[in-house]
Amino acid sequence: MFAVIKTGGKQFRVTANDKITAAKIEGNAGDTVAFDSVLMLTEGEKTTLDAKALSEITVVGEIVEQARGEKVIAFKKRRRQNSKRKRGFRAELTVIRITDILTGGKKPEMKKADAAAPVAEKAKAAPKAAKAEAGEEAEKPKKAAAKKAPAKKAKDEASEA
Repeated sequence: MFAVIKTGGKQFRVTANDKITAAKIEGNAGDTVAFDSVLMLTEGEKTTLDAKALSEITVVGEIVEQARGEKVIAFKKRRRQNSKRKRGFRAELTVIRITDILTGGKKPEMKKADAAAPVAEKAKAAPKAAKAEAGEEAEKPKKAAAKKAPAKKAKDEASEA
């Protein structure tokens, strides 16, 4: 069984366990994404193109990683005019692994990859906590910076005299 889905302005022919690289989709690695815009479904010899039947089909995938594409350089030169322009561009991409093709109006079980985020936050918070404890023990009032005297107005005084 395979389906043709549309995402990021492109069409992809997908089956279960396929990996596709599409335009950036919001989410972190491990998040579940659903594609409702199915254009065609084929099960064995049976092909479905009916819009009403396709509206009940959902393709479910899991975000593998967020990546960036190859650098594309657009170089333009106009000969004998000393005119040239060089621009670079890297596309934001998402690698998705298709997990299932749901038919009959079934809805996917959406999950977020929250398990990795708290671990990273704890790792960042641990040094801050150590600094806070050390800061409480060695906290001393800071001296105020000395103020500079106002600049003298030499020109005004000379013109008055």
